[in-house]
Amino acid sequence: MKNCHILKRIPFGVRFIFVRGCDEMKKTNKKFSYFFFLVSFVVFVACMGGVSQSIEEGTEVSSVIDGESAVLVGGMPIGIYIEMDGVMVLKTDTIKGVDGQEYSPAKNAVLPGDYMVALNEQHIESKKHLLQLLSQLNEDEIVLTIRRNQEEFKVKIKPVEYNPGEYKLGIWVRDNVQGLGTVTFMTSKGKFGALGHGIHDIDTNTLLELKDGTAYKTSIHSIQKGTNGNPGSLGGIIVYNYYNRLGEITKNTEEGIYGTIGKVNELFEEQTVLPVASKEQIHTGDAKIRCFVEGEVQEYDIKILEIDTSSHAENKGIVLQVTDLALLEQTGGIIQGMSGSPIIQDGKLIGAVTHVFVQDSTKGYGIFIENMLKHVE
Repeated sequence: MKNCHILKRIPFGVRFIFVRGCDEMKKTNKKFSYFFFLVSFVVFVACMGGVSQSIEEGTEVSSVIDGESAVLVGGMPIGIYIEMDGVMVLKTDTIKGVDGQEYSPAKNAVLPGDYMVALNEQHIESKKHLLQLLSQLNEDEIVLTIRRNQEEFKVKIKPVEYNPGEYKLGIWVRDNVQGLGTVTFMTSKGKFGALGHGIHDIDTNTLLELKDGTAYKTSIHSIQKGTNGNPGSLGGIIVYNYYNRLGEITKNTEEGIYGTIGKVNELFEEQTVLPVASKEQIHTGDAKIRCFVEGEVQEYDIKILEIDTSSHAENKGIVLQVTDLALLEQTGGIIQGMSGSPIIQDGKLIGAVTHVFVQDSTKGYGIFIENMLKHVE
């Protein structure tokens, strides 16, 4: 397979307004406060609600799906909320002290993509919890436990006084992400797979380490058509409350996100069961994708152009091109939010859409379905 294409992983949610979670820790009269940036991606509105209750049991689907060689096929959009396992470092900052000098208290102590997991031996649950721990300190130096590449170590940081009695640590952090994507399949045990690629931090490009995650109902209300050099996107609304919860997300991998659906009938209103194909059964030629772009899940014509069964192609084993005139008219091809759209050939589920070619929005990559199914075994 040629590797000269300019690629864009299809983000799982890109057009919405949310609190980005990019907070700089600062200390004021031994009390720590913070501020946040509100980042607008135009239309997607996230409304937080009560999400601590357990998910209701859904319809038993083992009677619908006959064996693990067949699955319920997706194509429906879902809202996604991910809490990270620790507080991620986005960057460090330079601070001008009251003496007029420039200081970088956290430079080289922490790096983008690090996770702050404890402060003075107390476990950090979230940004909010971190701020609470900081506000209780009386020391002039803190000890952070950092996780980097699955290894933990400790660093000491001295806050910088930038106004009389006010101090900063110079670390920007994030502890959650949210957006939308497409469900690929669900097994007879209620295990689902979506996206076909992992959720990476937008600033550090690192795969997010998952603590908790929730899948929500979402509604798509706008489509930004893609053009060559400028991939389009889906726009939608999620209300983050108990009534819109569909299930739990338990894995974030390079080959997709995975979890359990509790409210099966609310997500899979049309329960289409298909057998799954091995990568050896896939061939170039006609195929279809299932996605939600015209008010309902529909199948659209594509062509499989290339197949790469080598082990390094974890989520790029299929090269495809959208040929359906109706889909091209609506979206211009593959757009952001379509990650996870099922690929069907010869009546079997063979994979899911994962990437779009930036310079040709009609083309993209897909992942083999067998690479996704191994995460729900």
